[in-house]
Amino acid sequence: MSGSLVVVGTGPGKAELMTPATQAAIAKATDLVGYGPYLDRIPAMKAGQCRHASDNRVELDRARHALSLAAAGRDVVVVSGGDPGVFAMAAAVFEAVEVGDPAWRTLDIRVEPGVTAMLAAAAEVGAPLGGDFCAISLSDNLKSWSTIERRLKAAAHGDFVIALYNPASKARPRQLAEAFVLLRSVKDAATPVLFVRAAGTSEAKVVSTTLGMADGSMADMRTLVIIGASTTRQVGRWIYTPRRERGA
Repeated sequence: MSGSLVVVGTGPGKAELMTPATQAAIAKATDLVGYGPYLDRIPAMKAGQCRHASDNRVELDRARHALSLAAAGRDVVVVSGGDPGVFAMAAAVFEAVEVGDPAWRTLDIRVEPGVTAMLAAAAEVGAPLGGDFCAISLSDNLKSWSTIERRLKAAAHGDFVIALYNPASKARPRQLAEAFVLLRSVKDAATPVLFVRAAGTSEAKVVSTTLGMADGSMADMRTLVIIGASTTRQVGRWIYTPRRERGA
């Protein structure tokens, strides 16, 4: 097959946080496929370039459409926000390849790394991810809430810094508050909690509080929530997690 498919992430918001490799892939593409608001971030780069926008909850349909275009000889770029491999379209593309047309497995498919939201959020406040950390999505659209609870509890017992993606939406208003209740049963109430909204954009806003005081209503889908480890500390206006374990 003569077509190609590249999965990219536009980064967290600022144009300068989109990687040169991603910009080059977009400039070369005949077709851009993605969630409408993500495509809107990309200025026109090539005459005749086709844009295929779709809703946020049709990831597999979007992936299949992109693969079909590539199989027809087009140079396709699938556009995600942040990094395409973190709770984003790269996994959807490979899921579609696994269960779809066997010929898709011979396509030229590539993933370009990007700047994911937790990295942009961490940079807004210092270095809260300086020690061991994990990322958990609170969305139960594709997995059960019991699975999310089990993973939250394991991360809390392991004393990881926890980055929470998809903390709340109009359809899921309760999950973050329930997550805080669970985490309070394991972690100290004085544990730092950071709400970082619109990280990596000119509209970035940070609210710093503690696990004991954290309010789930403070987050929406543009918010990244970071729950510190027992070693996470504040120095002036900066928050960081040391690389060194206490007593080491």
